[in-house]
Amino acid sequence: MLSPRRDPLAAARPADLAPSCAGEADLVPALRSLPRSMQGLLRHRRVLLLQGPMGWFFDRLARTLAAQGQVVHKVHFNGGDRYFYRQPGALDFTGLEADWPAWLGDLITRERIDAVVVFGQMRAIHCAAREVADACGRAFYVFEEGYLRPDYVTLERDGVNAHSPLPRDPAIYRAHAPIRSDQLPQPTGQRFRTMAWVATCYSLACALGWPRFRHHCYHRQIHPAVEAARWLRGGWRRLAYAWRDRGMLGRLSSPAMSQRWFLVPLQVHNDSQVRFHSEFGSVQGFVHEVMQSFACRADPSMHLVLKHHPMDRAYSDYSALIARAARELGLGGRVHYVHDLHLPTLLRHTRGVVTINSTTGLQAMYHGAPVVALGECLYDIPGLTHQGGLDGFWAAPSPVDADLYWRFRAYLTEHTQLNASFYGRAPGLEALGEAAAVAADPSQRTAAHGVEPA
Repeated sequence: MLSPRRDPLAAARPADLAPSCAGEADLVPALRSLPRSMQGLLRHRRVLLLQGPMGWFFDRLARTLAAQGQVVHKVHFNGGDRYFYRQPGALDFTGLEADWPAWLGDLITRERIDAVVVFGQMRAIHCAAREVADACGRAFYVFEEGYLRPDYVTLERDGVNAHSPLPRDPAIYRAHAPIRSDQLPQPTGQRFRTMAWVATCYSLACALGWPRFRHHCYHRQIHPAVEAARWLRGGWRRLAYAWRDRGMLGRLSSPAMSQRWFLVPLQVHNDSQVRFHSEFGSVQGFVHEVMQSFACRADPSMHLVLKHHPMDRAYSDYSALIARAARELGLGGRVHYVHDLHLPTLLRHTRGVVTINSTTGLQAMYHGAPVVALGECLYDIPGLTHQGGLDGFWAAPSPVDADLYWRFRAYLTEHTQLNASFYGRAPGLEALGEAAAVAADPSQRTAAHGVEPA
């Protein structure tokens, strides 16, 4: 009988993390945790921020960069952008979409911008901005949700996920040093209620600002009443799903079921990685193909568990779709649709994980669960993921190379992961604030280390 997976990567996990290097940077130790992408952004003199995530993150980023002596400009596209940004140097773009590239090019030239920063690289305004930045020879930086979660956001130059410049050669990662002690993240304290409140305020500000920004179309539909209703619906569904899924986690982790099922973590319905970097085009298409393959190729004793994305709870529900497909494919009793079950426990007991390109794949590797990635994916690397296709995965999922995983994780952290949350604390940016304080007042340097000034 297959036994439950019990911390299978413990032997490969570094017992003693590599110490941080001595030197000037140790005067403010947290600076050592900044990824190389953030260090690169800090080297630019004049920075232009375009559309950021809902909330105050770009405002906080602008204040941090300005404290380092950088000149920061910002472009607003709707009332929500304006409401959550209070720094100087901001302009409103109120023209037609066709006018945007020329308007941006003029701004970059006039203000001598040398780096453009965005959140959400596949938004139409940012796709156009990338082309303008390339034509002008300017650096282009992209923020996205963290590859490693929680407590990280991603920042890369030139693109993220499928557009990431990260190498795909496992030999590069095998040669990389283990993670350093100063690269471990501090908690960011992100909360669901904060995200819900921010989304509601942003949509309300967008509605109030519509007369000025009437030519701009946000990348998804937002209306204050609809947005608030969705998040209320999401809260109600959370309670309802918790009741419906009661006992399911214990069943899936029981000796009788452990490693007798495959996990399919679903991505949000409007994820650009699904629409632009996979052959499915939608979550529904992905669900149908996975269930059809499972019905044809998996052992009849195995089960399939599809887990809804927690951030998509307010927007979509696939109960009817999954139930209908299960009936048509003869999978009655072997398919389970769950919501807010504890993901680490699921990953310790699953036989394997099927994903398009979700960062849950990296979490699965942490727990030693085999992964097959069906879309364009930055971690779809031999040794990390199953390379034999979905049909072969059901019978013989390739194991995770634990040493390769930990070195890959260290590389990711060092190059792309900023310790921050878009909706909580941002310890990585706070570290920069500490550095600015030290530079302005050297007496802060000794105080930061608990040493009295001479």
